[in-house]
Amino acid sequence: MIKRIFSNTIVILVLAVIVGILTGLFIPEDGMKSVLVVKQVSGQIVFFLVPLIIIGFVAPSIASLKGSVSRLIIFAFLLAYLSSIGAAFFALLLGYQVIPLLDIQPVTGFLRELPEVLFNLEIPPVLSVMSALLLSVFIGLGCFWIKSEEITELLLQFREIVLQLVRRILVPLLPLYVAANFCVLSYEGNISRLGIFLPVILIVIVCHYLWLLLLYGLAALYSRKNSWQVLRFYLPAYLTALGTMSSAATLGVALECIRKSPVLDKKVSDFSIPLFANIHLCGSVLTEVFFVCVVSQLFYGRLPELSALILFIFLLGVFAVGAPGVPGGTVLASLGIVISVLGFDDAGTALLIAIFALQDSFGTACNITGDGALALITDTFIKRHYKDVTENDTHSTT
Repeated sequence: MIKRIFSNTIVILVLAVIVGILTGLFIPEDGMKSVLVVKQVSGQIVFFLVPLIIIGFVAPSIASLKGSVSRLIIFAFLLAYLSSIGAAFFALLLGYQVIPLLDIQPVTGFLRELPEVLFNLEIPPVLSVMSALLLSVFIGLGCFWIKSEEITELLLQFREIVLQLVRRILVPLLPLYVAANFCVLSYEGNISRLGIFLPVILIVIVCHYLWLLLLYGLAALYSRKNSWQVLRFYLPAYLTALGTMSSAATLGVALECIRKSPVLDKKVSDFSIPLFANIHLCGSVLTEVFFVCVVSQLFYGRLPELSALILFIFLLGVFAVGAPGVPGGTVLASLGIVISVLGFDDAGTALLIAIFALQDSFGTACNITGDGALALITDTFIKRHYKDVTENDTHSTT
């Protein structure tokens, strides 16, 4: 049943992308006003659910684990940081070798202006993404420390409520949100502008796939399990991320995908996937490092100084951990170090944001897919070093 649902989901998401692009090419201004309403309202609902999903999965998962939970969380953060800066150094090496060989011209012309939205329906989330993540960790740890079976049971029931919200509201709503997003991109002219930076974007996308192969290869070596048994379930999440351009908005689908893997403990994946969705941004970091090299070569006639770029990478890894899981979150969170460490001016910064936005969906899809490899590593780490973390009944905290 689930397999059939998600097979249908893949087809629906692909159709949503195609319909959105074609609609954006031909839709009149009055019609676009309605599309903007759909995009705004559906986006508000999607992002309202995100903090609930984080709390609903992270808190009960931590509360129901056993053993050295604090060390497990530190391990997860360190793993995400190492993956992100590893991807960044990969982009650095490639950038220094490839970019001088490319003749890329900057974006010219203006985007088509969007009409005014007919109305705005503001549905602010109860918490920000990072606040929800921190609250979930603290609630889970607190419940674990006081060994409360009653609160753990309540958290597990809340998780079931959130699962129903994901299946009955989020998943059906996402194709509409994806179609509206691509319709807006097509209407503005962003789809056609991809051709200007097509060589750079194609290089970055290939690098995403290479990094994912490396991550899943390392996960297979470390776990001594077939990592394909994780990766093969991720296509719906990958396609959803392409449309939403947000790891947070894709979280519900990613959880549904990872729960189908036969090689992962569900308690571990329920904890690790929401966590990694907000702190593991390997694809976005890889993309930003490569693009700062491109912009520097275009605007300033040279690649960034190696020492400055290395410092930028280590700092960017920290900013990526705290970046919001929303479209463009990584580059927006790191603008301060782009200006202060790399010395970009207003024009360079604006171009960086523009070309990052052109491929943001692919970076997000890389982020969300890479989480599965880290979840497999985390699952194996727990079973080898903290066997008491997942053993016995989930309601026992002794």
